[in-house]
Amino acid sequence: MVVIGAMTERYLGVIGVAEAFGVTRHAVHKWRSRYPGGSSHPFPEPDVEIDGAPGWSPDRLEELMNWRSTLPGRGAGGGRPTAARQDYFREAEARGLYRDEAERLLDALAEEFPEMTEAEACAWIIDRWRD
Repeated sequence: MVVIGAMTERYLGVIGVAEAFGVTRHAVHKWRSRYPGGSSHPFPEPDVEIDGAPGWSPDRLEELMNWRSTLPGRGAGGGRPTAARQDYFREAEARGLYRDEAERLLDALAEEFPEMTEAEACAWIIDRWRD
């Protein structure tokens, strides 16, 4: 919220964007980090930032929706996880990791080794756990 005189302007934060899409705020944070400015499909830049928290004008909700509808890959909703990802999540759970922790680990490996497919990354982590 930015106060200008007696008028208060309202913005959508990460939680508001997540609610509009029906996803978690983690998904919005992931999109912002996975699709930064300068990438082939950059997430729309916020209109304001307050103490490090981004905010988008509610008028830009349609722009945000259009961005999501053109995501590469499996698109909105993501569908059912691949067999490799399902195996990976089962192994992660058996080792006491929560799903979001397991996803962060997989995302970190994907960033470090972009040449690996998701299936290869899942198998690589599982192999390390079993050693």
